[in-house]
Amino acid sequence: MNADIALWLTQDGITSGAIYALLALALLLVFAVTRVIFVPQGEFLAYAALTLGWLQQGKVPGTVWLVLAAALLVALLEARQALRRKDAGRLPRIALLYVVAPLALVAATTWAAPRSLGFAAQAALVVAIIVPLGPLVYRIVYRPIAQASVLVLFITSMAVHYALVGIGLLLFGAEGLRTNAIADTKFDWGVLSVSAQSLWVIGASVACMLGLWLFFERSLAGKALRAAAINRVGSLLVGIPIEFSGRLAFALAAGIGAVSGVLISPITTIYYDTGLMFGLKGFVGAILGGMGSYPLAALGALLLGLLESFSSFWASSYKETIVFTVIIPVLLWRSLVSRHPVAEDEEE
Repeated sequence: MNADIALWLTQDGITSGAIYALLALALLLVFAVTRVIFVPQGEFLAYAALTLGWLQQGKVPGTVWLVLAAALLVALLEARQALRRKDAGRLPRIALLYVVAPLALVAATTWAAPRSLGFAAQAALVVAIIVPLGPLVYRIVYRPIAQASVLVLFITSMAVHYALVGIGLLLFGAEGLRTNAIADTKFDWGVLSVSAQSLWVIGASVACMLGLWLFFERSLAGKALRAAAINRVGSLLVGIPIEFSGRLAFALAAGIGAVSGVLISPITTIYYDTGLMFGLKGFVGAILGGMGSYPLAALGALLLGLLESFSSFWASSYKETIVFTVIIPVLLWRSLVSRHPVAEDEEE
């Protein structure tokens, strides 16, 4: 290996690491707020990439029908709960949120798909389609078992992952898609040729991280989410509902997954089952960062991207093995130096 090859590998590693960093932040956010190790995080990425691919082909993506079906199911659940509590005044709001809004999304997508809108408009539509999936999945699957143990929540996440992979195969088929590049320009910096697509990925990832920081530091909802992540019981005592925190955390996770899918789809071919590998690498990045700090999670994911890039040069056949093995010494070290408090559900 010479300096030129090292520069190429570093560029690829930073580009991949930027995506892994976004996924790591989403996984850490969901876990901190809801105690859910959200295995299906990568499915949001895959759904977003495939949805964008279908829009660029002028076809209505199946994800919009999935959103409509899930929203109607939630409407039934919420209406049943409202009637049981004799709170019929909630019914118009439920109809607006879970019936009218999804139907409007279907209508907008059906209108936009054959018109070959610009990349920005298509990307915005993809985000609008994918983001509602987060709160809908939370309401249907996780909210009824919010007080379950971490192990039960993890097993549930695995079940949700397999369900979403199967639905993805049904909606998109087995063929992979790669979308059009955001920009085809290349910049020559000495021996290194940097594509505008890579700069878009890195820049958008940094912008998302800054946006999250501003959201958590400056907005009331962000501060409420931080409170729920730091102390669930304390946040309840001061009037922050766990249900609101869960919905918001899953919405942010879906939004991050949607942005990640839009950014990565021009670089690599995405299949219906590609999301698991991206999600696992984001999880490894969060583990490398200690699973407790957002900046460290992003840094761990970036280092993971660099490790993956250099591993593909030195031992391409064992690239994935190296990437996933790196967490073993980290976990052993943390197990040796960390205290092991009794879990809440074990105390009960």
